[in-house]
Parts: sequence; structure tokens; C-alpha cells
Amino acid sequence: MYFSDSEWDMAFISQADFVKHVKDTFLSMVDKKSRIANVKEFNANKIDAIKLTFDMFLNGLDKRELVNSELIRQIDKSVTNDIGKFHQDIFNYITGWIVPKKGFDLENAEKGIYVELKNKHNTMNSASSQKTYMNLQHKLLRDSNATCMLVEIIAKRSQNIPWVISVNGEQFNHERIRRVSIDKFYEIATGDEQAFKKVCSWLPIVIKRLADELETVPQDVKILYEITEKSDFFLKSLYMLTFEAYNDFNDLEFKYRDELEQSGLF
Repeated sequence: MYFSDSEWDMAFISQADFVKHVKDTFLSMVDKKSRIANVKEFNANKIDAIKLTFDMFLNGLDKRELVNSELIRQIDKSVTNDIGKFHQDIFNYITGWIVPKKGFDLENAEKGIYVELKNKHNTMNSASSQKTYMNLQHKLLRDSNATCMLVEIIAKRSQNIPWVISVNGEQFNHERIRRVSIDKFYEIATGDEQAFKKVCSWLPIVIKRLADELETVPQDVKILYEITEKSDFFLKSLYMLTFEAYNDFNDLEFKYRDELEQSGLF
């Protein structure tokens, strides 16, 4: 147990379940990052040394930070999927809710609520919005007592309103097809109007303590070591990875190398 029972203020989910859920997500992300185990895998799809050079100076990244940012970029899509599952699967631990294997993202049969969960208000284009709306509308046609929701993790504002959608210039809405921000949905799901705020307040310290338990050498350190074996100058090593098959790149010399090294980034 990480925290005392008196500290734990999320009555809708036990400390053990919350820590387990965060740990499952965190370890999944760590696993994806660890799959890029060496410089060969790091460069499997050819890193872009030109872009990384701009990134280094634009964002003030030293060589380790640069390698780490490229690692993150390479696994970003799969990690984004992990975050989506984090938001969805946490409801497996909240009474009355299920995460179906197919169909809606979340369901509560007792309350008659069916949910499509989206990360951000602007991630759906017109076609996907219409498709999602029609899916909710179809459920309502089969069950007039149902309440169907588009729940957005990052909405423009806190809200629980009818979802108004435009199809071929004509607006449609129905009182039982709702557009709901994640904080309002947590309130509906748990009965606690502060529920999502509490999740956010506990999440960083749980992740921090989980990270402290891991006794592994960070992947960026391993890969950085292998990169720097190619040359005594990090930037040259980087370009040799991208352009190793180009003529004479083993002899690449940078203009004003001393000035570059004085930047402290290499």
C-alpha cells in the first residue's frame, strides 16, 4: 500500500485497483519504449538527422534529451493508444460499468448509458463525427430509454449538453444524445462531482512511485552510448546514422566545430 486509508479520498475506486491500473498502463508504455533496445532498432526507419539538428537548437535539447525525444516520437502512436485504454479501462473498476469487447466503449446497463469515448474535441473530422452520431442514434432507435454520450477527455469546457451535429447543412440534436466532458461523466459514473479532479490529483504521485521502483537503465542512455561509439562528436555520429550509405560521410566535418561544442548540447 502506497498511502494510508485516511488519505485515500476516492471512494469510487480502491487504492489497490487504482495503483494496479496505473501500473498496467505505465508498464505497457515502458515495454514499448524498451523494445527499441539498441541503436540498430533506434535507426530502423532512419532517423532524420537534419530535423534533429533543428530540434536540438530550437528546443535547447542536449544529446541525451534529443535521443529521448526521438524515442518518444517513435513510440508516440502506440503510447497514445495506451492512454486511451487508461481512460477507458479504469471503468472496469467502477461499480456498474463495463468495457465491452466490441460495440460501445463503455456501458452501464442499469443506468441505460452507452458511451463513445474520444480524447479531444477536435480529433474527429466531419465524417467520423457523423458516423459516431449515427451509431448513438441507432442505439436510441432500438432503446428509447437509453442515454447515449460522446464523452471527451479534453473538451473545450466542462459540459453535459445535447450533441448538436450538422449533416448536409442541416442541424440535428436529441436530448438523449449528449456531449459530455470527462469531469461531468465521472460525476455521472461515480456520483462524486470531484471524481475526475481526484484522479488527476493522485495520478502523478502514483506514477512517480512506480517509476522509482523500476531499476533499469533508461533506454536513452543505452542508445546514446552506442551512438557516441561511432564518433567522438555526437552530431557526426547522428549524421552517420542517417547518411551512412552516402559517399564520404565517414569524413564529414562540421564548420566551426569548436563553436558547436561550446553550446553545451553535445
